[in-house]
Amino acid sequence: MDKFREMLAFAAVVDAGSFVGAADTLHTSKAAVSRHVNDLEQRLGVRLLNRTTRKLSLTDDGLNFLPQCKDILAAIEQAEAQLSSQSAEASGMLRVSAPVTFGILHLATLWGAFLDAHPKVTLDVSLSDRTVDLVEEGFDAAIRISGAPHPTLIERKLATTQIVACASPAYLARHGTPERPEDLVSHDIVSYSYWSSRDEWTFTGPKGPISVRTRSRMVANNGDTCLAAALDHQGIILQPDFLVAEPLRAGALVALMPGYRAPEIGIYAVYASRKQLPLKVRRLIDFLVDAFREPAWMRS
Repeated sequence: MDKFREMLAFAAVVDAGSFVGAADTLHTSKAAVSRHVNDLEQRLGVRLLNRTTRKLSLTDDGLNFLPQCKDILAAIEQAEAQLSSQSAEASGMLRVSAPVTFGILHLATLWGAFLDAHPKVTLDVSLSDRTVDLVEEGFDAAIRISGAPHPTLIERKLATTQIVACASPAYLARHGTPERPEDLVSHDIVSYSYWSSRDEWTFTGPKGPISVRTRSRMVANNGDTCLAAALDHQGIILQPDFLVAEPLRAGALVALMPGYRAPEIGIYAVYASRKQLPLKVRRLIDFLVDAFREPAWMRS
């Protein structure tokens, strides 16, 4: 029980941004929250939080521990919720945000099954590649594709996706095939504007990580547009395998630089708070976790 309280206090401090805010959330005293976090740090033998008079910040150990801590807390909450709500029926409006391409390719065909299983739920699905503010914009949950989900959100991992550099055979026949990341600087690039690094592409090769600054001939804020340009022989793209797996299998695109691997990133269902999580949201998260146990793009 002490371990649970310690992790709960730590996660609450991070979410609230202060010990006072965490105490309000947990309906306890600031001293109790501070004691639990201190006990957790002493038990683990590491410092999780940097404390100053003005603000708190996570240490590297804290950043590494927080997702695991939240996973454990979410699993406990889920187990309790399943016991207490087995006979309950989800109902009401459920607002969900998702990226455009992923929403069309891999979520659109799932919503019917979810609605059939929960006839009293009404869905409002909003597709956008920008990162929405769940609280400010009134979303119950969102699908995020990210290397590092926001530390103040609760997430459940659905799947992973491998980022792939690729181009059409016709483009490569005209311009040559890059064999190393450094070769990309002389190629036409169709870049995705929502990548955090955009023109700087990073790979892991035989000698470790390597980054190269590319030259964009075209920029788009939508993966389908980037894919269409690549299929029209306009340049090299860096896109997730959930989008390019089929063109790669069909030979319409060719994966480049087999000795160098682009990042693998997570696909998450996220929501704002675990406290009094509505049953409709819990049912949605469980449904999506089950639906992506064997992602379609990973099937041979």
